[in-house]
Amino acid sequence: MRGVVYDSTRTYPLLSVSVLTSSGKGTTTDSRGRYEIEVRETDSVWFSYLNKPTIKYPVRKIFAISNFDIALHVNVPVLKEVVVRQKNYKLDSIQNRLDYAKAFDWEKPKLKANMSAGMGGAVGFDLEEIIRMFQFRKNKSAAAFKERLLNEEREKFIDHRFSKALVLRLTGLVGDARDSFMTRCRPDYEFCLYAGEYDFQLYIKRCYEAYKLQKSDAWLQKEN
Repeated sequence: MRGVVYDSTRTYPLLSVSVLTSSGKGTTTDSRGRYEIEVRETDSVWFSYLNKPTIKYPVRKIFAISNFDIALHVNVPVLKEVVVRQKNYKLDSIQNRLDYAKAFDWEKPKLKANMSAGMGGAVGFDLEEIIRMFQFRKNKSAAAFKERLLNEEREKFIDHRFSKALVLRLTGLVGDARDSFMTRCRPDYEFCLYAGEYDFQLYIKRCYEAYKLQKSDAWLQKEN
């Protein structure tokens, strides 16, 4: 006799449910709720979970003995599905620009002509713009902050392309050796931006050959 034991919703299989017969046989369900037990035609079968037994089922009255599935009055608490996604430098950059929109939209003030004619119809300059131009310290700080944010975006992009997983796949380096290699051979932003996948991987392979040669020369010098 075999089958599957489910919870009350018939959705989740139950583990470690006791399956017993009147002739003294016994077994438990596996992680997928499955059980298999030897029975006689004169036997009765019942199930017990958390010390709560079911009624006894006479074997002779079971229609499909090779597929006797049953649902117990048990509610299985299930957490909502949680999806974990790898960090995406594009999404991070978009969010970064949203968070610091004022900084990214900031531009150095320019002197604008005041088109409203003054005395005699002459074109003047906007007094507020002149004041803004002389706020040197504030303007310099805003420009530096914007540049720092842009540098962070570039570094994240390099990390995205020059990843530990890719270096591991192409070189087999792990741990401190991989960290040392990645520090020495870290490409610049422009190369990461414009290099195709083939050229980028070829760069890593060539750097690895040079890295191995350098390590070998260092070892020979140490031995000598």
